[in-house]
Amino acid sequence: MTTLDPATADAASSAWPTRHSAARLLRSCAFSVTICTAIPVLAHAQAASASGEDAAPRDSSIRPFKVHVPDEALADLRRRIQATRWPDKETVADNSQGVPLATLQELARYWATGYDWRKVEAKLNALPQFVTNIDGVDIHFIHVRSKHPNALPIIVTHGWPGSVIEQLKIIDPLTNPTAHGARAEDAFDVVIPSIPGYGFSERPKTTGWNPARVARAWAVLMKRLGYTRFVAQGGDIGAVVTTAMAEQAPPGLVAIHTNFPAVIPADVAKQLGGAAPEGLSADERRMFDQLKAFRTKNGAYAAMMTTRPQTLYGLADSPITLAAWIIDHGDGWDQPAASIISALAGHTINGHPAGDLTRDDVLDDITLYWLTNTGVSAARIYWESMGTGLNGANVSIPTAVTIFPGEIYLAPRSWTEGAYHKLIYFNQVDKGGHYAAWEQPALFSAELRAAFKTLRNAQAGQK
Repeated sequence: MTTLDPATADAASSAWPTRHSAARLLRSCAFSVTICTAIPVLAHAQAASASGEDAAPRDSSIRPFKVHVPDEALADLRRRIQATRWPDKETVADNSQGVPLATLQELARYWATGYDWRKVEAKLNALPQFVTNIDGVDIHFIHVRSKHPNALPIIVTHGWPGSVIEQLKIIDPLTNPTAHGARAEDAFDVVIPSIPGYGFSERPKTTGWNPARVARAWAVLMKRLGYTRFVAQGGDIGAVVTTAMAEQAPPGLVAIHTNFPAVIPADVAKQLGGAAPEGLSADERRMFDQLKAFRTKNGAYAAMMTTRPQTLYGLADSPITLAAWIIDHGDGWDQPAASIISALAGHTINGHPAGDLTRDDVLDDITLYWLTNTGVSAARIYWESMGTGLNGANVSIPTAVTIFPGEIYLAPRSWTEGAYHKLIYFNQVDKGGHYAAWEQPALFSAELRAAFKTLRNAQAGQK
C-alpha cells in the first residue's frame, strides 16, 4: 500500500534515490520523529523508481494509495502559523487591497487551534485511491465504481486553487444516484485524478506538462482502467484540460461537460485591452466586460503564475502566505470569491451564500497544498499554458455546458456554439459560482446527469 510522507521542503537533489536507499528512507520516514525531505512527495512503498544509473522503465501498474501525514508535519504547520509575522492592517474598508488582515488572522487562529486534518484524511482513505505512472510521472487518482450496471465512466478534473478535495461531495450523488432522488440509469463510475504537480500526484521535474499533455495522460489513464467509452468534465484549469481532451478526441471519449468553457473569439480576445468590438449582443458584451474587469482588477495571481511561478517561494515557507494566495482567487461576484468569504465567516456575506462550502472545506484544500508542498509546482501549469486557456476552442465532439451565475464570466450561447460545434446541452442555473462542485454538489451532480442524458438515450436506442 502506498502511503504519503509529505515534506515541508525539497532536497536539492536532481535524481531519485536508488531502490535500496529509497527503502531505507521510507523506513526512516515512517518511524522517525523528523520529516523526511530526501524523497519526492509520494513515498513509493511498492516500487521505488530508479535513478539515472539504472534506467529500467517505471512501473505502469495501478497501485493502491493511502494517506497518512506524520504528526510531526501537522505540529510543524501549527508552529509556523503561530509564528507568523503579520503586516499592517489594510488602509481600506473593503477587499480592494487583498485578503483583509482580520479575516486571515481569525482563520489562522482556528487553523492552529481548532482545525483537524485527520477528518479529511479519513474521508480520503475511505475512498478507493490509487497511483499509476504515466509519461514518467506518478498520477494519484480516486476511482469509485457505481453498484449500478451500465454506469457511464466520467473523469473529472479539478482546477486551481482546487484539488481532488473540491470534488469529494459529488462522488456519492454520481455513483449512487438512487440515494439522491435520481434513477439507477443515471449512474456514473467516477475517476478524479490529481493534476501533476498538485496534491498527491508527483511534481514534474521537467517542463512540458501543459494542459494538452495532461489531457493525453488522462486518456491513457482511462484506457488503463479498462474504459473504452467515457466522458470528461472540468472547471477552471480542469476545463482547459477537458477542452484539450475534446480537441484531441482520443478513442473512447464520447462527450465532455464544462462549467468554464473556452469561448473567446480570436478577434475579440485581441481587443480585451481596449474598447469592446462593435456589434456584440448583450450577452457577448457582458462577457467582454467581465473578462476585461477580471484582467485589469482581479488577475494579478494569474499574471504572476503565468510569468514567474518560481518566485513564489513564500507558498512553500509560510502557511499564511499560502492561505492568502489561495483565498484571494475571485469569482464573478467578488475577490476573494464570495462563496469562500461566506464559508470562512460561517454566514452569508454580501448576499452570496457559501452553499455547502464550509470553513473546514477551505482549510482542507489549503492544508493539502501545504503538506504536499505543491504551491509552486501547481502554479507552473499557468506558466506552461501562457494564458491561452480561455481562447476559443475548436471542439467537434458532443459538449455540454452549465453556466453558474457566480462564475468569473458568463459565456454566451452564441460564442459557446462557435467553439463547441456539437453543443448537446446548454443551461444557466440560478445558484453557484466558480467552485460549483464544492458550493452546490447536488445541483452540479444533477447538471451532469442532465447533460449526458441524450447520450445515454442514444446508446440505449442502439442496443
